[in-house]
Amino acid sequence: MYTSGDRIRITTTLATEEVFPMSYAFEATEEYSHQLDQKDPLSNFRQKFYVPDHAIYMDGNSLGLLSKISEDRVLRVLNEWRTLGIRGWLEADLPWFYMSEKLGAMCAKTVGALPSEVVATGTTTVNIHSLANTFYKPEGRRKKILADELNFPSDIYALTSVLKLRELDPNENLILAPSHDGRTLDEQQIVELMDEDIALVFLPSVLYRSGQLLDVENLTEQAHERGIPIGFDCSHSVGTVPHRFDEWQVDFALWCSYKYLNGGPGGTAFLYVNERHFAVEPALAGWFGYVKEKQFDMAPHFEHARSAGGWQISSPAILSSIPLEGSLRIILEAGIHAIRRKSLKMTSYLMFLVDEILSKPPYFYTVGTPREAERRGGHVAVEHAQGSRISEALRARGVIPDFRPPNIIRIAPSPLYNTYNEIWNVAQHLKEIIDSKEYERFPQERKMIS
Repeated sequence: MYTSGDRIRITTTLATEEVFPMSYAFEATEEYSHQLDQKDPLSNFRQKFYVPDHAIYMDGNSLGLLSKISEDRVLRVLNEWRTLGIRGWLEADLPWFYMSEKLGAMCAKTVGALPSEVVATGTTTVNIHSLANTFYKPEGRRKKILADELNFPSDIYALTSVLKLRELDPNENLILAPSHDGRTLDEQQIVELMDEDIALVFLPSVLYRSGQLLDVENLTEQAHERGIPIGFDCSHSVGTVPHRFDEWQVDFALWCSYKYLNGGPGGTAFLYVNERHFAVEPALAGWFGYVKEKQFDMAPHFEHARSAGGWQISSPAILSSIPLEGSLRIILEAGIHAIRRKSLKMTSYLMFLVDEILSKPPYFYTVGTPREAERRGGHVAVEHAQGSRISEALRARGVIPDFRPPNIIRIAPSPLYNTYNEIWNVAQHLKEIIDSKEYERFPQERKMIS
C-alpha cells in the first residue's frame, strides 16, 4: 500500500519537435513536488494572475484565469470609452479600429504565421461557418466533408449547416472518421478516408475529451497530396502547444481565446488564413472585412481586405477583445516553447501520480490521454466509473476540474499559474475521495454546466 513517505522513481523520455529530448525521474513524495516548483523557470508567472483563494484551479482548458495585466487593459479601455467616446476608434492607446489586426499579429507568433494571416474576430463557431463555407467547393462527385466522431459538437453542428445550405444531405455527405476506443483517432484511417469524394477536411488539433494531439503537419500534407483543402479547430492547443501553420501549409484554422490564451469568458476568437488564399472571397461578407483604408467609403460592393482581416464580419467586440492584449503579452514573455516544455512535464507528473498512487485497488483510476509527448495536448483525461460524482466531490474540496461524459475528469495544469505541488495535492484529493467514499454523497446526474 502506498504511503506518503514512499519514494518511487520512474523515467519518462520525451522527444518532440518542440522540446529537446529529456528524461524525467519523478518521485511520489510531496517534498519532491516542492523541489519541482523551486526549479521551475516559469514559477514567477503565477503572480501575474488572480488565482482563486483556497482553491486548486485545474480548469484552464475550459476557462483560463484573469491576469492582472488583462484587468489593467480592460480598465484602460473603459476609461477611454468614458473620456474619448467615439474618438476611441482612432485615438485610444490601442486604437479600436485596428485592435483585431494588432491582436492577430501578436497571436501569430505562437502559431507560426505571418501577422497578416491571423485576426481576432467573432467566435469559434461563427468562424467555422465563415471559413468552412469559404473553402468548401463541392464539384461533381467531390462534395463530402470529412470530420471525426470525437469532435466538439458545435463543430459538427456547423458542418451540418454548411451542407444543408447547399441542399445536401449530411447523412450522406458528412463523413465522420470513427474511433476504435472512444478516446482517440487513428490518423492513418483518417488519411484512408481522404478519397475522391472529399471536398474538405476539418479536424480538431487536440481532442477535447482525451487530449490526443493530432499530427497537423502530416494530415495537411496528406490532404494536399489528394487536392483537398484542410482546416483545424485549434481551441485546445493554441496557447499551450506551438504550431507552424505556414511551414505546414495549413489552409485555415480557428480557435477560441478563453482557454489557454486566458482571454476571458466568451472572449473574441481568432482565425488563420494562409496568405496564398488571400484573393479568395470570404463566403460570409461583412463591413469589417472590407479593405481597411476604404471601409468608410460606404461603397455598396464588397471588396475584402487581402489578409485574414478580410474574414471579419461585424464590428469587433472591443471589451471582449482587450483582455487579450494583456494575456498575449504574458504568453509571449514566457515563450510558447517554454510553456510547452512545462506543460509536458506537468502532465507527465500527473500521469505518474495516477499510475503510482491511484491505479490500483480500491482506486481504479486510469489515464485516457496518450502517453507519448508528441500525441497529447495540455490536459489529462483521468477516467473513473464514478467520474461525475468524483468531479463534484473535488469541487466541494476546492479543486476545480471539469467533467466530460461518460467518465472523464479533465485536469489541466496551466504552466503559467499552476504548481507541481498543486498537482500532488490533486492526486491526494482523488485518493481521499475514494478512501472516504465521499463521492457517494453526490447524485449521478451531472449539473447543467460540468
